[in-house]
Amino acid sequence: MATDLLPSLLSNLWSIALVVLFFGGSIFVHELGHFLAARRRGVLVERFSIGFGPPLWSWRGRDGVEYRIAWFPLGGYVLLPELADLGAAEGPSRADLSGRPPVTYGTRMLVFAAGAACNLIFAFVLAVLLWALGQPMSSDVLSTRIGHVAPTLTLPDGREVTSPAREAGLEPGDQIQRIDGRAVAAWIDIQNSLILGTGRDASGRPQVVFTVERAGRVLDVTVHPQLAGDERVRRVGIGPGFELLVHAVTPDSPAARAGLQPDDEILQADGRAILSDATLRAVLAGAGSREVEVRVRRAGAERVLRLPAAEGAATVPGAGLTLRTGFRTVHVSPFRQLGDAIGWTYRTLLSLVHPRSDIGLDKMSGPVGIARVLHSAAEVGLRAVFLITLLLNVNLALFNLLPIPVLDGGHMLFATLGRLRGRPLPASLIAGAQSVFMVVLLSLVAYVTVFSDVPRTLREMRADRAAPPPAPAAPPASAR
Repeated sequence: MATDLLPSLLSNLWSIALVVLFFGGSIFVHELGHFLAARRRGVLVERFSIGFGPPLWSWRGRDGVEYRIAWFPLGGYVLLPELADLGAAEGPSRADLSGRPPVTYGTRMLVFAAGAACNLIFAFVLAVLLWALGQPMSSDVLSTRIGHVAPTLTLPDGREVTSPAREAGLEPGDQIQRIDGRAVAAWIDIQNSLILGTGRDASGRPQVVFTVERAGRVLDVTVHPQLAGDERVRRVGIGPGFELLVHAVTPDSPAARAGLQPDDEILQADGRAILSDATLRAVLAGAGSREVEVRVRRAGAERVLRLPAAEGAATVPGAGLTLRTGFRTVHVSPFRQLGDAIGWTYRTLLSLVHPRSDIGLDKMSGPVGIARVLHSAAEVGLRAVFLITLLLNVNLALFNLLPIPVLDGGHMLFATLGRLRGRPLPASLIAGAQSVFMVVLLSLVAYVTVFSDVPRTLREMRADRAAPPPAPAAPPASAR
């Protein structure tokens, strides 16, 4: 037991270290942008802090700047008394500003925008690394073909209804080209387009238009999603299509007696095209006590095998099969990676305020949720951490540019309004607005943590404990 505990402990410590490094590093990069721009433009820098509250560690450099790591690690700041008074969050300034020339509008805008700019630069560097290293992707993730249409969908209240996809006439094998007029390139695009969709019909029901290719024809299929799952998001009851490969065959099982072998690709079962494991499970469950004819591809040649009827053979485990899908390494252009991340972040922010959207604050992630995602990514590998950190930095950049007091975009808004009126806005007005929005922002963080992050984390932990051990993945094949 001790020999099992030590690797598990070391793995968790490594994952936690990566979370601290890349989560804290993303905040550091943002504040470093403000710091470097301020120093470059001659703006007084009083403090550079990672985190808020009393200092956990503090040091004053020869440049007169206090560098600190604070107790409350949810963010950071650069204390710039000439540009913004955030005493409620950053602490009072002790700097003597008498005799210093006024800071120009251009300098203010440059310093405030520099944090987001550095986040985007960091994200681009990570995108270049991912492009060079490549990202191992499974076929289901890369697919845009429907592999399975569920007959029913279970709603949050426990009712089972006909799945919207079945009701609308979507079929296995349909190649999805666009959703609501937007092109999709992978299954994650399809999922995100559904979840963030804002379409509704005349009666107010959620509505989405799938543009699919079927048997050489391009069709527009109107589907009415249902809010389902633990997250209560838009779902239609479809799964991706991918090649289904045999990973292992249990000795003396029905699959072994049929002659199935590892790496066989299952093409058909009982005459039905097999585009996902869900279809194979449905065929086996419907076969009952009779044998099932299975067509496979082995070493480039197709052959027909007969899976004998046996007790338990109506399920994949009962048949003695462990299944997997294919993997390949993809090298996505860093410009496309960054563009996709910016696009999805923008659409997420838009969905939050769109009156016809089903996305609310309870669907968002705060610091706890972000740390949980980074921790999960660290268990997968460094490239997964790079990808999540890339998305995190794009989110930080765009969120901070929103014209909301306390955020960088709010400071830019105040500076622009002052520029338009010919004199700065009253300091009391700015300080009051920032104090109010600081309370609002912290309340939102608390709300998301309590009503989104914690329940989601508990659900994931229960699911992890209940899930069977995963089959080993196939080694990725290089492809560009």
